[in-house]
Amino acid sequence: MARYITITLEQRGVSCKAILLDDEAPRTSNAVWDALPLSGQVFHGKYARNEIYNLVPAFAPAEPGPENTTITPIPGDVCYFTFSANDLQTPSHGYEVGGGPKELSTIVDLAVFYDRNNLLINGDSGWVPGNVFATIIEGLPEMKAACQDVWMGGARGETLTYARFED
Repeated sequence: MARYITITLEQRGVSCKAILLDDEAPRTSNAVWDALPLSGQVFHGKYARNEIYNLVPAFAPAEPGPENTTITPIPGDVCYFTFSANDLQTPSHGYEVGGGPKELSTIVDLAVFYDRNNLLINGDSGWVPGNVFATIIEGLPEMKAACQDVWMGGARGETLTYARFED
């Protein structure tokens, strides 16, 4: 039986619906599903291009590991990445010296790709493959417009929430 999630930009009041890719990414889909709801400050991608994401503490009893990975996500892809706090503390990520996440040993990045021409490469560390665990099936045009507003209007005060879809 298919499982669905909603992805919401809370302040902007925009949501979309995504189907979990249980066949292609079963470990990641299960880990995310079991942890829902997950919310956090939204950020707009700096390197990847047309991406919004949040950073949450690691939640899986065991990390899912690579599955259904990509470095070229397409519109509607929803991806899972893991980083150490040290990975994100470089000034190139926009943090001042000594800034950035400190208290988390492993950070999960849950990302939505809303338009074309994305390439997951980071100038500090190289290729950054992500696990594609869901695909947006409803509401992508509205989410795209809201994501572009995050880019141009700013992310401050905006929360990105992933939740189980309730009929």
